[in-house]
Amino acid sequence: MSSTEEWPPLSPLHTGLRGRCPRCGEGHLFEGFLKLKRECEVCGLDYSFADPADGPAFFVICFACVPSVFLGVWLEVQYGAPLWVHLLVTGPFMLLTCIPPLRPLKGWLVASQFFYKAEEGKVARKAAAPSSERTNIGAVR
Repeated sequence: MSSTEEWPPLSPLHTGLRGRCPRCGEGHLFEGFLKLKRECEVCGLDYSFADPADGPAFFVICFACVPSVFLGVWLEVQYGAPLWVHLLVTGPFMLLTCIPPLRPLKGWLVASQFFYKAEEGKVARKAAAPSSERTNIGAVR
């Protein structure tokens, strides 16, 4: 397909979780673990529109870090676990539940930004009415 042809809409969930281009679904989204490429190598889509900011970290904190902390607190309260048990159990559990989801979540957020055409918010101002349509509120009729 050339750049002027219409691309079919692709699910942000499928393309983002796999780290694929949100427009063509073929090219790669990432250059490294979390670094986005400049553009898609297949369709040429410029990824400069993408800004997931802290979204992936927020989701990981909500859905992975909180259970990890609860595991550590439960081990401490239930068994009075020494520090070495926390290092061997809670530490790896936290790493395994916090690091791997970052890339798929970032891909999903970038693909969602493309799919829903998200952009920076702007203040919309109404245009002033022509002078013939304006009413003089303070005038007495």
